[in-house]
Amino acid sequence: MSDPHSHHHAAHPRRVFAKPMRARSPDEQPRASTPLELLFDLVFVVAVAFAGAGLHHALAEGHVAHGLQSYGVVFAVIWWAWMNFSWFASAYDTDDVLYRLTVFVQLLGALVIAAGMPSAFEGSFVIGTVGYTLMRIGTVTQWLRAAKNDPARRVTNMRYAKGIIAIQLCWIANLFLAPYTGLWTFFLFFAFELLIPLWAERPTQTTWHAEHIAERYGLFTIIVLGESILSASSALQAGMAAGHWNLALMWIALGGALIVFTMWWLYFDEPAHHLLTSTKAAFVWGYAHFFVFSSAAAVGALLIVGTSLLYATVLWVGLLMSVMLAMKLFVNCSDQKEIQTK
Repeated sequence: MSDPHSHHHAAHPRRVFAKPMRARSPDEQPRASTPLELLFDLVFVVAVAFAGAGLHHALAEGHVAHGLQSYGVVFAVIWWAWMNFSWFASAYDTDDVLYRLTVFVQLLGALVIAAGMPSAFEGSFVIGTVGYTLMRIGTVTQWLRAAKNDPARRVTNMRYAKGIIAIQLCWIANLFLAPYTGLWTFFLFFAFELLIPLWAERPTQTTWHAEHIAERYGLFTIIVLGESILSASSALQAGMAAGHWNLALMWIALGGALIVFTMWWLYFDEPAHHLLTSTKAAFVWGYAHFFVFSSAAAVGALLIVGTSLLYATVLWVGLLMSVMLAMKLFVNCSDQKEIQTK
């Protein structure tokens, strides 16, 4: 007679502290986001909210150029920090104790980055650099561990580790250079950041999972769209609290809802993982998402800024996007009817 307790332990093996960090199969099925990845995303909800709030305050005060420039800089940091974590996890997530503890260090760094968003809009990147350094300690630790346990990709993984260490030293140095160089050194060093994966992946490519990556990007898209929904709700609440419930407020509510709903529909209408057919395609697709994410999150900040011109603009943009969606659906339905007829 079998022992039910022993069967329970066999079905749920004890989590080991550290197991070999081997490359995960790109064909692994099923492959979905883990609860740890969702927790990591939750931290970035805060960072995106702070970035949107900073943009809103700058626009409300009439500092349009400064606001857009600062928003682009801080959102680039958010996007790149999230990207680094997500692509590594797709290739090497072991979900053992050591991996979770290392991710916790990265999570703490992300929290500090989020806390540094307001001061970044004022031109101070000290807090953000501290958080970024903390995240990079965790990231480099992960790449070194992968290099040790995956001999076939040791050169690639070491390139990632060395490149990240080198560029992080540049970011620390930029704290002293920025008062003299402004944002020029930021743009230069960030360009180097973007080149690290292109250089590191040349010897041997990491085994990221197309469906997993597409899902991770989809989840982040939901995050930035959620920020726009929150901002639209805040605008409505503020307007009603001030007794401004009028046609203009109805316009911005309708236009904002149309924009967010249409953006969601257009993004998720087709499976994205079919586009990730090669590493080159993945780089183009992944890097282009900076504009997708930053634009979607910026919609929320624009919805709060209360000018009559903006109310009309939001409505017309929303209607235009709705017409584009309707045309897309019409073409898709026509294609399906042709296929059924044949």
